[in-house]
Amino acid sequence: MKTDNFDYIELWRQAMVDHTGNIPKRLNDDAAEEAFWSSRVEGKKQHKEDPYAKLVQQELLTLLNQDDHVLEIGPGWGNYTFAIAEEVRKLTCIDSSKSIISFLASQANEKGFENMELIHNKWESETKREKYDVVFGFNCYYRMKEIGHTLLKMNESATRLVIVGMTTGPEKPHYMELKQRGYTINLRKRDYIHILNVLYQLGILADCKIVKLKSKKIYSSYEEMIRDNTTKILDQHYSDHEVKTILDKYVVEKEGKYEYEYPFHATFNVLESKGNLKILVW
Repeated sequence: MKTDNFDYIELWRQAMVDHTGNIPKRLNDDAAEEAFWSSRVEGKKQHKEDPYAKLVQQELLTLLNQDDHVLEIGPGWGNYTFAIAEEVRKLTCIDSSKSIISFLASQANEKGFENMELIHNKWESETKREKYDVVFGFNCYYRMKEIGHTLLKMNESATRLVIVGMTTGPEKPHYMELKQRGYTINLRKRDYIHILNVLYQLGILADCKIVKLKSKKIYSSYEEMIRDNTTKILDQHYSDHEVKTILDKYVVEKEGKYEYEYPFHATFNVLESKGNLKILVW
């Protein structure tokens, strides 16, 4: 199904460009993507989930059965991987990063998991046509230009459920306030609504439910806080005083450290695979 005015799959591809009109190097260059993940896991001695992941896990695990064989696409450093493996019969993970696969293998061995299979490959390129009870991916779609093909392939590979997960906005509130004041802000161009629109184009209607989350960033110095929270300002020249005044409304100083807590959300698109697909966005 394609509307008269919009091709949502093409809009997804167009939204991959950055504010300069170019596709970021990581999205096109496998070596750059590998270098990014290698640097991220290099300092990780042990697996540790992001703080918000526990709440997402609670929602996710209610959808899984003990006898499921689950495929996880793009697990990253394992925000959901080991929680899933603990609850199901078998977990297969596929990731394009060799560093990620090596890290997860070492952690699986350390934790004593024997029900995990790890595959180093891109999901888009994987030719193995194995069936899984559940196919799951969270925040793994940013490099996938052919998003329609990706979602249909996920559906074809699942016998029971497909779970398409993303974190979503809103953006940090100080950025939104700066935008209202006329600043040029590098806001995200793709969000969960793009996935929903693609699903709609593929003939799939969605029921939406969104889980509220909070993120808390703690900085050891005021200068560190400023540096981290001005990276999305694209204006070459801006008022330091105005930016700091706005940021100060959202940042709390506690015992010499600076805390910035702000809301965001997690979404799940849950597809009952094959035929009449039902999607719930959590």
